Amino acid sequence: MEKKVKQVFKQGAIPPSFIADSIAKQQSKTQIGAHDIFLGQVRADIIEGKTVTAIEYTAYEEMANLKFDEIRESTFEKFDINCIHIYHSIGKVRVGEICLFVFVSSPHRKTAFDALQYAVEEIKAEVPVFGKELFEDDSYQWKVNT
Repeated sequence: MEKKVKQVFKQGAIPPSFIADSIAKQQSKTQIGAHDIFLGQVRADIIEGKTVTAIEYTAYEEMANLKFDEIRESTFEKFDINCIHIYHSIGKVRVGEICLFVFVSSPHRKTAFDALQYAVEEIKAEVPVFGKELFEDDSYQWKVNT
């Protein structure tokens, strides 16, 4: 089974065209029967009366890349998947824009669903990426993952 991963930090938001291109590149791989995709989008949360307008992401990139690799390897060990792609934003991402793109391909849909859920939960719990929620009044607070 081919094992590929794209562990790339992207500056700013992840554009829809990049997501579409990633999907299109899988069409020639005839052993794949299912894809599942997670797109994390910045919400306009209201916190203590203030509205989030963007999140500024930072990371300890060396450690984050090691964690992404561990998550990739454990996903391949636990599930019969063909490939997994992981992209996370660094820098400022505005409300409504995509900040996390995880794409799993497998021979069967249930496996793709399960592998994707596992990978996203591991990313949220283990990868040292930090989000500073920026408010409309130019104040901020550090985001807590839930």
